[in-house]
Amino acid sequence: MKYHKPTSLQDKSTVEEIRRRFDSDVERFSDLETGQSATIDAPLAMELITHAAVASTTTIRRVLDVGCGAGNNTIRLRQVYGRHFDIDLVDLSQPMLVRAEERVRQAGVGELRVHHGDFRVAELPAGSFDVILAAAVLHHLRDDADWLAAFEKIYRLLAPGGSVWITDLVGHETDVIQGMMWLRYGHYLSELGGDEYRDQVFAYIDQEDSPRPVTYQLDLLRRVGFSSVELLHKNSCFAAFGAIKRTRLSN
Repeated sequence: MKYHKPTSLQDKSTVEEIRRRFDSDVERFSDLETGQSATIDAPLAMELITHAAVASTTTIRRVLDVGCGAGNNTIRLRQVYGRHFDIDLVDLSQPMLVRAEERVRQAGVGELRVHHGDFRVAELPAGSFDVILAAAVLHHLRDDADWLAAFEKIYRLLAPGGSVWITDLVGHETDVIQGMMWLRYGHYLSELGGDEYRDQVFAYIDQEDSPRPVTYQLDLLRRVGFSSVELLHKNSCFAAFGAIKRTRLSN
C-alpha cells in the first residue's frame, strides 16, 4: 500500500454529496463507544475534549455541537459535566439531527435548538456559547479562506472565557511524514476490518476530506484571537486539541 496525493480540492465531494452519505449512515454513529471506529483513539479523544471543556470552562450554560452527528460528544459532555446546559445541534444531515435530538433529550439537557444545514452559513448568535465542540467535521473545509472563515466564526460565537474543543483527521506538513502516518493508519484499518475496509475508508477520505496539519490549525486558532491553545493528543492521522477565549481583551 502506497500513499498517493489526495484528489484536488475542486474535485472533492460537494456539500450535498457529503450530506447524502451521512443521511444513510446514522446507525453507525449512534453508539457512544464505537460510533467512530474508523478513527484511531476515538473514545480517548472524546474523553479528553469533554473533560477539557469542563476543566477550562467554569460554568457551562450553552453549548454548540458543530457537525453533531448522532450526538455522542454532547451526550458525553453532559455525563462529564453532571448538570444541564442548553444545546445547539448543527448538522448537514436531517436523519442525524433527528437521532441526535432524541438521544440528547434522553441524556437530559436544558433548551435544545436544532440547526439543519452547513455550519458556515448557519445563523447563530455571537458571543453566546460557553463551549463549542467540533468532532470529525472540520476536515471537510477546503481552501485557506474557508478554514480562516470557519475559525473566525468559532471565535466570534464563543462567549468570553469560553472554549472550543476539536477532534479530527489531520494531515502533516511534509509528504514523507504524511506517507509514514498514512501507512500506519492503513495498518490500523486493515486490522479493524480487513484490506477491503481499509480501501473503502481511504476512498471516501480521498473523495470527501481535505484535512490540514494540526500545526496549521493551532496556528490558525492563535491567528483568529485565541491566546490559550492546547494540543491534548495526537496519534497517527488524528488529533484532539482546543483553545480558550480570553475573559476580556487586554488594554
